[in-house]
Amino acid sequence: MMLDLLLLLFLFAMGSIIGWVIELFFRRFCSPSGKKYKKWVNPGFLTGPYLPLYGFGLCTLYLLSGIEIPGLDGHPILKKLVLFVVMGLAMTLIEYITGLIFIKGMNIKLWDYSNNWGNIQGIICPLFSFFWAVLGAVYYNFINPYILDAISWLLKNLVFSFFIGFFYGIFVIDLCYSFNIMVRLRKFAQEKEIIVRLEALKDQFVLAREERKEKRRFMLAMYTSKPFRETMDDLFEKFTENMTEKYNDAKKAISEKSYMEYKKKKKK
Repeated sequence: MMLDLLLLLFLFAMGSIIGWVIELFFRRFCSPSGKKYKKWVNPGFLTGPYLPLYGFGLCTLYLLSGIEIPGLDGHPILKKLVLFVVMGLAMTLIEYITGLIFIKGMNIKLWDYSNNWGNIQGIICPLFSFFWAVLGAVYYNFINPYILDAISWLLKNLVFSFFIGFFYGIFVIDLCYSFNIMVRLRKFAQEKEIIVRLEALKDQFVLAREERKEKRRFMLAMYTSKPFRETMDDLFEKFTENMTEKYNDAKKAISEKSYMEYKKKKKK
């Protein structure tokens, strides 16, 4: 029992850190905002270099890798494919529950798949479900065979066990600090009756710091010299002005188009 608990704690820590690295590079080079602003932005809602979603995901992949799928013992390739699909669906479910909790409970959208085909509430979509299945296949073939060896090594090296304890100590402190920010964001979002898109907000905080020529703070993505509420009000006002301008431009374009169509009909 103790060994299983230690293994899951180890997997959660490793998954959270590895997931953070994956998201860091993905958001910098693959996301539209990363390409547009060409900035490195700390992913996720926590301050430190870890994403709990991937930690829970890695623990889930470990548990699923040991299940037996009945009726497929004579078809090893099909058995693996079914397992990878199950892993992809399980990861998608974790992603959906996490996203839904933050949207419904905090008025915060941690990520947004609204522009992706087949998305559900912008939280999950077929493309990323496929990526989760691929990630499950990578884990099953290249990581899972060495998990038991890793935990055996961990038990023999108390220094590394200390590292795991240190990780969770920092992790708990970070949770308290970051949830305090999320609560303030929820209060602001409820007052304005909006859903805050966290990653887009972080981009705006980075730009706001650059406009004020403040020191770049990679880990403290939503820190500025101005009070938090004042910065949020400024960003919201700027967003409202931009949306109003876009609305007026669209309205003008539609009016001009309608007028041109009217003139063509009149000539006929």
